[in-house]
Amino acid sequence: MKSVYLLIGCVCILAFAVMPAQAMTAKSLTINLDANGAAHVDFQYELTFAEQAAVFINIANPGEELKKALENNSGKEVTVVKADSSSAEVIIPSFAEIRQSNGIKTMITPGFSFANAENVLKQYWFAALISPDLSPDVTIITFPDGYQTTYNNQISVPSVSHTVA
Repeated sequence: MKSVYLLIGCVCILAFAVMPAQAMTAKSLTINLDANGAAHVDFQYELTFAEQAAVFINIANPGEELKKALENNSGKEVTVVKADSSSAEVIIPSFAEIRQSNGIKTMITPGFSFANAENVLKQYWFAALISPDLSPDVTIITFPDGYQTTYNNQISVPSVSHTVA
């Protein structure tokens, strides 16, 4: 009987060794701007079973990691509303720059990229075992007047300028 368990254990170890491991996969990023330029950001993602377990037992905190990354990239304070093993919601005050000229209001969002985050993940000891995909399947930026810009599978999103009606 012991040899059966040993055989099953060896097969499991071999299976884990040869199958490619995935890491966090970004699904969608939705940025809703208010009239003052604040952004309500909803980030949907998938984690591996091991990553979900780390979140569950508080080894990893996606909300804090996202907060640090956004604050370091934008230089703006970020408030985490909610973060769990599949999504995070944050608020970024003054995300979009507002320019007014002759009664015309233009909002300009900053460009941003997840490439640095992927590079950071590649520096860890387990980097050879994972292949993260931090380019969201869809990124949607919505302005207060309902105008939207959409990007598909882009790791970097350019600055967007829109005249608000």
